[in-house]
Amino acid sequence: MSTAPDLRDGKHWLGFLISGLIAFAVDGGTTKLLTSALDVPVLASRLAGISLAMVVGWLSHRRLTFRVATPPSLPEFLKFAGVAWTAAAVNYVVFAAILFVRPALEPLIALFFSSLIAMAAAYAGMRFAAFRTVKKDERQKQ
Repeated sequence: MSTAPDLRDGKHWLGFLISGLIAFAVDGGTTKLLTSALDVPVLASRLAGISLAMVVGWLSHRRLTFRVATPPSLPEFLKFAGVAWTAAAVNYVVFAAILFVRPALEPLIALFFSSLIAMAAAYAGMRFAAFRTVKKDERQKQ
């Protein structure tokens, strides 16, 4: 279990930014590679990009953002996956809506804006669900 992050600590937010950028690069790179090199339809490519970015994001957020001291576990990943898929669903719906409204728009531009919208929901879910901390008083009761 991690200790509660100090929200005034720049390292916490830098870790969040770096982890998000890593996941964004994996998502965008996968989406672009599948659409450009393999001719996979953009919406299907995006699902693959989101899935791969989820695993990379879990590992980087647990280390860089929340500094979790315990080893990775399946229950933690499942909580993270629930948060990530919820945020990804928001991201995907916004992405598809943008492309529906502006079909000629470069998909990476739509990906950027949909990712910004999903970011706040993802952070809240990670902070209060996936990487929830046990307060000192609660730890003593266990």
